[in-house]
Amino acid sequence: MSALDTVDLHDTRYVRRATGALRAFNEAGVLAAADVHVALRLAQLAQEEGERTLLAAALAVRAPRLGSVCVDLATIGTTATIDLDAPVDLPALPWPDPEAWIDGLASSPLVAAGEDDGEDRPLRLVGTTLYLDRYWRDERSVAADLLSRNEPAGAVDAVVLADGLAQLFDGDEPDLQRLAAATCVLRRLAVVGGGPGTGKTTTVTRILVLLDEQADAAGAPTPLVALAAPTGKAAVRLEEAVHEEASALELSERERARLLETRASTLHRLLGRRAGSANRFRHDRRNQLPHDVVVVDETSMVSLSMTARLLEAVRGDARLILIGDPKQLASVEAGAVLGDLVGPAADALLMREPARSRLAEVARQAVPATEPPSGAIGDGIVVLRRVHRFAGAIADLAEAVRGGDAEAGLAILRAGHDDVRWIDVDIAELDAREALRPVRQIAVAAGRRIVEAARAGDAAAAMAALGSFRLLCAHRRGPYGVATWNAVVESWLANELDRFAEDAWYVGRPLLVTQNDYGLRLYNGDTGVIVAREGGGKSAVFERQGGLVEISPTRLDAVDTVHALTIHKSQGSQVDTVAVLLPDPSSRILTRELLYTAVTRARKSMVVCGTETTIRAALGRPVAHASGLERRLWG
Repeated sequence: MSALDTVDLHDTRYVRRATGALRAFNEAGVLAAADVHVALRLAQLAQEEGERTLLAAALAVRAPRLGSVCVDLATIGTTATIDLDAPVDLPALPWPDPEAWIDGLASSPLVAAGEDDGEDRPLRLVGTTLYLDRYWRDERSVAADLLSRNEPAGAVDAVVLADGLAQLFDGDEPDLQRLAAATCVLRRLAVVGGGPGTGKTTTVTRILVLLDEQADAAGAPTPLVALAAPTGKAAVRLEEAVHEEASALELSERERARLLETRASTLHRLLGRRAGSANRFRHDRRNQLPHDVVVVDETSMVSLSMTARLLEAVRGDARLILIGDPKQLASVEAGAVLGDLVGPAADALLMREPARSRLAEVARQAVPATEPPSGAIGDGIVVLRRVHRFAGAIADLAEAVRGGDAEAGLAILRAGHDDVRWIDVDIAELDAREALRPVRQIAVAAGRRIVEAARAGDAAAAMAALGSFRLLCAHRRGPYGVATWNAVVESWLANELDRFAEDAWYVGRPLLVTQNDYGLRLYNGDTGVIVAREGGGKSAVFERQGGLVEISPTRLDAVDTVHALTIHKSQGSQVDTVAVLLPDPSSRILTRELLYTAVTRARKSMVVCGTETTIRAALGRPVAHASGLERRLWG
């Protein structure tokens, strides 16, 4: 008897009307109920009865749900993940023979085969990969638009550029930041990649200064600039970084005023999302943005579909500058566009020559009479290497994780550095709490500073204390999740502090905004603290534009307590000390990119909590987002 015959009728994980392969793969946890329902509906509409075709359709539906653009039918039998906790013998499932499977799909009424088949069908088979038609179209569109922009930006005054670079960057040696700035002036499409603290965002300000200088030298109007990011929090951070750098640089008052007037927005706001639609925008290929320069920060978080809409909306003669870390966690939606675009440049391309010769090569493009550039997609990509935010063992560990070097990473963890500590424990075990005593001490000390400052009405000190420590989890729920560890930290604090958490809006409660509120200018991912005010009142205090803003707690809608935070939510932020609570090795989301993102949140010190098996599993498991974009761009 199948397990599906004995499950609770109300268990939504299973589709009882599924038969054959769909039933077997749903029961095993490879396919979710939604995957099966869509495949059955497609079969009904197309009058398709082939069992192998329905399985392929369900796997194609499943792919975007897990962050992939397509499914490779030749390898899925050995690479699939499962959604159930129970162990499953993946090779023992009734996988079709790949060659026969693919041959059979080509004749299905559900499938258009090859890149040139003009049939409008829900599935697209390209080689051994199967796409939902929408994602195949977006991938082709993104590749074509990126490649069409891969050329010089037009006339550039080389003397003005050289003088600007000399003024804005210290020293005689042309480092990669200087190379990145020059590239962004000279190319219509440029990518500035690099890890946290490598100077990506501060380079943006210098790029805008250089572009203004080019316009002034040509007697042209000041370029119309759009700064954007995928989230409201990232947009605010980009705007603040540009303004802070503008205030610090030696600029004319006119140049400084231009930069201080520049505002950032979310991508959705920039493109003008249409009411009632998540992926239709006012600005598209027929109504493009007026901007001459579009800068997008945190591009690693931008999905394939959103990238397609952005590229449609940016004018062909405008400069598009993409900023981000290709090794960080990608979008939670389908696609890892920045990683695919940067491709081999992340590790090797720009290291093949010293920065001086690469800068000279790029600078020659400013003179029209010289030999034209190669046209390779890598010509507009610069990956920054030098980390300014943290050093020592944290930097070494980040590099080991980035490269997937488990032996080097474990050696650093075992070495007993002052800034990196390892607690070799499964945090879900009953006896783990004693081993986690160092984490408790740090969390309680930080919590005490927050509460004491908040009770004293010192908002600045409370916010500073909030930024001194963060407990990071991989999951939201379960024994390894934020919900569990938020409660644990609150219990630790309740045992140490008098009158702690007496009501929902207790003084010292750390807050996490979970939805954008444009009226209050609070964005998903912002953090704040409840602070006492005279007369027994309370305020929720948040950082804004380098200062603090106070809001009545009664005006807050979507907020959570943030003693612990998911690693995904922590992207783009840094704190002094980080404690990372790693999950079981079998966790589907435990990847190299997840651990890299966690490690690079720490400025001064960190504690890694997890077993050696877990750490080896993370470093040996890069995110497997199936996509054809890198092949289309790099060949």
